[in-house]
Amino acid sequence: MAGTAAWAKLQAPSLPQAKARFGAGRDSRYNAGMSNHAYASFWCKDYSAATMLERFGRFLETVPFSASDPGFTQLLIRAVSPAEVPLVEHDLRSVPLSAAEIIALAQEHLHPDCVYETRAHWDLWTYEPTSGRWQMRQQPLDIYCCGEDYDDGAWRESGHLQAEIGFEHLFTGHAGLLGARAPRVPTAQHPVEQAFLERMIRPENFSEYHEKTRENIRALLHWMTKIEAAVPIERSRLWSEGEENFEARMEEILAVR
Repeated sequence: MAGTAAWAKLQAPSLPQAKARFGAGRDSRYNAGMSNHAYASFWCKDYSAATMLERFGRFLETVPFSASDPGFTQLLIRAVSPAEVPLVEHDLRSVPLSAAEIIALAQEHLHPDCVYETRAHWDLWTYEPTSGRWQMRQQPLDIYCCGEDYDDGAWRESGHLQAEIGFEHLFTGHAGLLGARAPRVPTAQHPVEQAFLERMIRPENFSEYHEKTRENIRALLHWMTKIEAAVPIERSRLWSEGEENFEARMEEILAVR
């Protein structure tokens, strides 16, 4: 466990960003102190109580499911604010549902002061620090649709639709090694960190680390393109808890050859 914690802390620290988490009252499968998370937020055109679940359904149809775990495995509906007990909570892991089936369940509780949360998984390249190998592994996607009267208009900051897309370092790497701003001599604070940095000294290891991270970024940007083609989006934003400008950081990593 100590090695895992040290690995999570390899991310370069940054000032925390103010944000409104639609699911702030739910239990998280992650330890928020361990690693920063990344998000995609979307503000829709012509959004209202009458159209929000239609927009949500279109959004869900674009989700790039994990090859080994397709379908949505949870539906949670909360009213008024994150502090309230959920109105509805469906555990669907034994019978994952399609986008249309999720919307059919949500329609039974259609109110402008509700937030609708579902969960799926997608596949991203993940670096294993103990072995130094890469694996394509499932990562959770928590997806929200927010009514405009929910939580005093939280949608204004976080979007009508939002996806928690995974750990930030899946798209930015650890220790600030990737991109034009990479530190010349990163400092290790733990033996796990030191082993990682020593592996990255080898050009072939660093090149692979760079390329796998770029593949994750491309997967995310491809999904963003699909969303913007399927849903009438007014604006969108990719952001994270640790990066001042998450989108610019990813663009920088893609640009460096």
